[in-house]
Amino acid sequence: MVLVEASALTGKRIVLGVTGGIAAYKAAALLRRIVGVGAHVDVVMTAAATRFVTPLTFQTLSGNAVHTDLWDPASGSALAHIGLSRAADAILVAPASADFLARVAGGRADDLLSALVLARECPLLVAPAMNRRMWEHPATRRNVETLAQDGVPCLGPAAGEQACGESGAGRMLEPEAILACLEAFFTPKTLAGRRLLMTAGPTFEAIDPVRGITNLSSGRMGYAIAQAAAQAGAEVTLVSGPVALPAPPEVTWIPVVSALEMHAAVMERAAAAEIFIGVAAVADYRVENMAEKKLKKDMDGPPRIRLIPNPDILADVAACKNPPFCVGFAAECENLEAYAQKKRRKKNIPLIVGNLIQEGFGGERNRIVLFDDQGAHPLPEASKTHLARMLVAHIAQCLNKTRTGSEQSLNHTSTHNPEPPTHAEDHNRHQDSR
Repeated sequence: MVLVEASALTGKRIVLGVTGGIAAYKAAALLRRIVGVGAHVDVVMTAAATRFVTPLTFQTLSGNAVHTDLWDPASGSALAHIGLSRAADAILVAPASADFLARVAGGRADDLLSALVLARECPLLVAPAMNRRMWEHPATRRNVETLAQDGVPCLGPAAGEQACGESGAGRMLEPEAILACLEAFFTPKTLAGRRLLMTAGPTFEAIDPVRGITNLSSGRMGYAIAQAAAQAGAEVTLVSGPVALPAPPEVTWIPVVSALEMHAAVMERAAAAEIFIGVAAVADYRVENMAEKKLKKDMDGPPRIRLIPNPDILADVAACKNPPFCVGFAAECENLEAYAQKKRRKKNIPLIVGNLIQEGFGGERNRIVLFDDQGAHPLPEASKTHLARMLVAHIAQCLNKTRTGSEQSLNHTSTHNPEPPTHAEDHNRHQDSR
């Protein structure tokens, strides 16, 4: 038995529509990922799609019969397009060819998939895939605009090299990106409209043009949090050190290298943020006497490197005049609670996330503990994606409590104290309510 961690898609019924195009092979990988997060998937293929990938492939991966014909007697019903649409939580067409977009925009229903779309009561999402000229054609642009007006989200397309040998916009998004978009569609928007600024990954402090001081942070936890927050409706800006990860979809990505660059990028944007999460493993020190040229082995003895402290990004954000809700991270080898709570109080932040380095630093899974004024709140060992969702949910709860507490305080003040609170009193109230 495979353990499936909770996802916004867990338990959902999805109809995956596959139309004709070379990108149909990606639909098989997408199907596997959707099933992997605990969703039930029914696959509907157009006749053209079966020329690229066989129905047996999708039947094997989904564990369900594949539907290809509006008039298939084996379906047991002449109204398959009605039954499938009524049972579904959403219909996702990936790839969606130029011809299919045109037929849906025009309200056609001349095969099973188009009839299913026209008869649906559930949301429809499309992931286009076609030659760049077809995508750029005015007719296709009109069709996409018509679908948008009808409330149909268009996922992609991406730009890059195409199977025809040309390059440009028209590639279907990768399965991981489409899955993230589909999860975001079903994720409760607990951070809707919130502006979230965060850091992730390591920093690199140069010793000379080719060497430097860094650490083993992979950036996975930070990137998972950025994606989870974006799925929850936040407007996310991610300031990232050098990592080997793609930027999460729907996230403003700002690459940096050194701690000074990260500090500058964060402080430039901190005043506009409502939430700040410092996940990056920022180097505590940088090299004061960086060599302009590569250091050689045949020098007179080993090089002497002078280290000076880097700025404390989290502390500086928390010390702003009107600070955002700050969340820090503490990776320790021992005495996790003592060190994490000490760090939280020193930086004057409401929440810190602690973990033992030996339990997840750089890996795909982790075990974390949330520390606040009420004490320690351990979360179960899980994938960083799942932990990120739980952390985002916790932050949303904290913000809701802050808002509710502030509203109650304002009501109390308006009744019993007509004078507005001072900045210090307002700040203390904000800290207490968090």
